[in-house]
Amino acid sequence: MIQSRAVLTIAALALSGCMMASKAPVETLRIGYQKWSTFSILKASGELARSFEPKGVRIVWTEFPSGPPLLEALNAGSIDIGHTGDSPPLFAQAAGIPFVYFAASSASPESSGILVKRESPIHQASDLRGRRIGFAKGTSAHTMVLRYLEGNGLSLADITAMYLAPADGRGALESGSIDAWSAWDPYLAAAEEQGLYRKLATGKGFVDGREYYLASGRMAEKSPQRLKEFLSELESVKAWARAHHAEVNRFLAAETGIPLDAVAMAEERRNRYDTEQVGAGLIASQQALADRYLQLGLLPKRIDVKTAVLALAP
Repeated sequence: MIQSRAVLTIAALALSGCMMASKAPVETLRIGYQKWSTFSILKASGELARSFEPKGVRIVWTEFPSGPPLLEALNAGSIDIGHTGDSPPLFAQAAGIPFVYFAASSASPESSGILVKRESPIHQASDLRGRRIGFAKGTSAHTMVLRYLEGNGLSLADITAMYLAPADGRGALESGSIDAWSAWDPYLAAAEEQGLYRKLATGKGFVDGREYYLASGRMAEKSPQRLKEFLSELESVKAWARAHHAEVNRFLAAETGIPLDAVAMAEERRNRYDTEQVGAGLIASQQALADRYLQLGLLPKRIDVKTAVLALAP
């Protein structure tokens, strides 16, 4: 167990050359991850490889900048497991991508938000009318903008949407190409730590900020036991992370290149270290969001979220 090696940092675990005796791999498990995630901590710990290699399973990790390209890879068959926020699975399901939700993290609404420049004349939602807002299309940042506007009597038609990759948003805000930027941590915290921007709104009341854990349809059909085993390892590393904040902060700073102070800020408001089933409440939340996107013409057809949920047996 990870807890029994508490004297080691997670970075040291990642570099450990100590391997268990194993048989030659006969199966490959391909996992897509984003840098700021519990998946990235699991990758660095080395625990998944140590657990699966004796079973003849080789682990391959592939990094993605956001959820939409990760789901494209899931559709292409180049990964078996991945994670995203709330919106990407809805667009993927509408596009006919065969995948399932098999679990979710706890919510972290404070880890999302909308930023403006410190000297910006934008101080409230009504000041966004006619402004250019940058966000990654089909992501939780898109959901954030939609719900923040609608919660304040506006709509997407009242602003100019500027679709930007997450890593490009801060530069666009700094240059004046956009007037506001919707993002999530670590991008959000890295910008805040500079002191040049202020937060117009947090995700509280607008987005949950969850990680949804997804698997390909093929994986769900042929290897549900592997998903259970993967989830067990993920939950173990989460338990370790809950008890070792300083080590996690140092690891994430090294992994992302983001200053340690910004990492600590982001981790302080993140609560993704618990895991739950995608039950009735989360299905209803995802369905309501999908229906709203359909009304806005952003989804091409209605979807039934519950048909894409896999309930793993105990």
